[in-house]
Amino acid sequence: MTDTPAPWDPTSHVPPGFFPPDDGKKWAEKHWLNVPGPFYTGSTDNCWTGRLHAPHHVLYGGEYYNEFVFRQPKTPTEVDCLLAAAEADPFQGYACDGDSRWTPDAVRAWWEQRDRVEEHVTALLSEWSGEVDRYDRDAAEGAREFLTYLAGDLRADLRGYIFRLEQGRYPDAGDVLPDL
Repeated sequence: MTDTPAPWDPTSHVPPGFFPPDDGKKWAEKHWLNVPGPFYTGSTDNCWTGRLHAPHHVLYGGEYYNEFVFRQPKTPTEVDCLLAAAEADPFQGYACDGDSRWTPDAVRAWWEQRDRVEEHVTALLSEWSGEVDRYDRDAAEGAREFLTYLAGDLRADLRGYIFRLEQGRYPDAGDVLPDL
């Protein structure tokens, strides 16, 4: 037996019934830029409210600038921020059943398209960087943060997530992570 605590599960911090069942509709509408993990968005509003609540986790992208989760939460405070973003979305487009929907192969396939993700977010950054509106400046900052994450820690985070999908738990410090 070890004295090392098990890694924390972010879905354990979601109040029961917070996300009502939707029979897979949100997953079917899942925004392609959502980073694999338990939290994701389907169709959301385009009022740019998500970053007001979860600036290190939510960004806007696509034709109508719907919200998507670009970083999964790792602490109770981060989950609370993401839940506040979900509450602010009048379309109720957020979900947290990704663990039952993502597969290791699907996570790897998402990672394989990271160049497409990078190109898209870089184009958004270019669009938002020329604006003086505070919302555009904030979105540009989020795009820069996502690009840094995509080039850095996201790889290890996705390897840990694949471990969770395969083993039913997040990895401990000594666990060997699967290939991405």
